[in-house]
Amino acid sequence: MSFWDGQDTSKPAENFKDGSLSAARLYPTSASFAELEKEMKDNIVYTQQDSTTYLVGTNIDRQSYKYTSKTSEEQKTSTKKALLNKDFRQAIAFGFDRTAYASQLNGQNGASKILRNIFVPPTFVQADGKSFGDMVKEKLVTYGDEWKDVNLADAQDGLYNPEKAKAEFAKAKAALQAEGVTFPIHLDMPVDQTATTKVQRVQSMKQSLEATLGTDNVIIDIQQLQKDEVLNVTLFAQTAAGEDWDLSDNVGWGPDFSDPSTYLDIIKPSVGENTRTYLGFDSGKDNEAAKKVGLNDYDKMVNEAGEETTDVTKRYNKYAEAQAWLTDSALVIPTTSRTGRPILSKMVPFTLPFSFSGNKGTSDPLRYKYLELQDKAVTADEYQKAQDKWMKEKEESNKKVQEELAKHVK
Repeated sequence: MSFWDGQDTSKPAENFKDGSLSAARLYPTSASFAELEKEMKDNIVYTQQDSTTYLVGTNIDRQSYKYTSKTSEEQKTSTKKALLNKDFRQAIAFGFDRTAYASQLNGQNGASKILRNIFVPPTFVQADGKSFGDMVKEKLVTYGDEWKDVNLADAQDGLYNPEKAKAEFAKAKAALQAEGVTFPIHLDMPVDQTATTKVQRVQSMKQSLEATLGTDNVIIDIQQLQKDEVLNVTLFAQTAAGEDWDLSDNVGWGPDFSDPSTYLDIIKPSVGENTRTYLGFDSGKDNEAAKKVGLNDYDKMVNEAGEETTDVTKRYNKYAEAQAWLTDSALVIPTTSRTGRPILSKMVPFTLPFSFSGNKGTSDPLRYKYLELQDKAVTADEYQKAQDKWMKEKEESNKKVQEELAKHVK
């Protein structure tokens, strides 16, 4: 094991080349990457996407304004009302160029490889011959025409659509102006000022949203803070009163077990453990903002899904209904997975065990059982051939399991 402080992004690759490391994460936006790519182009491998989902959260009940660019109570009130409006939130979701956002971390060539469109990964579970993403899609299209052509698969941006964003915003603006809301809406986003790629990502989000919706309508106010300050007003805030932001991409979740509940339960307004860091309110407090955005309906859907314990297809379809509601609400906007990023490696591809959840697979990066190493760096071609073989074997294995399960059900 080797410690790296994260500052010199060229160091892991240099350590790999001199033999100090068996694998190294690469940073395509670093100044040294172009030269490295010339030298080791055939050996740059993009890993599979994992089950960790990163998101942009929406603070629907902000109470603290220590870190803000708002200059009046009117601006605070207008922002609160705007974030309670579903059409406004959908305008943010459709107007946010997530490919440009991801490119700040993975480079232009690798940007799409980490993109995710729904909170529960689309291939996380399957039932009745359908992936979870397919189940969600069937439910989502019933919410409106804006969802009929949306692709929920990983590794592509199924949400970004400036025309849809403008249409949803026009509906929101008319309704909000009738409520006395003044424009532009100012949205504070905190970011660790020392995390270069994080700052670049938030700046990218600001650029695409303001270009799509216009700065006379929406302004993203980036609050560059010390790392401790960011953590104190997001992840480490002890109550919702300390969540000092409007939008935050300091949000992410990885599953504890292989069931959609491991994601969807955490933002139930009744008992969810992450309502504070994702949505700005404390669960179990009968929050008025949560009621206004319909989260009590979401709570009911998730509870009903959890109560279905005899038929897995019915259970997953009920969870798909809850995920479809959550997607339509645009309360949280999925951005990327944790993996899907470029590496240099001497690890023989797919000798490590794999799992989307649990502690014996790739969800835990410190597990090395069964790992094999080779003398030379893995080529992209070697990795792809190994992946194709592994995927075929996985499909065959899954089919056998489903057949056995069907026998027992009968």
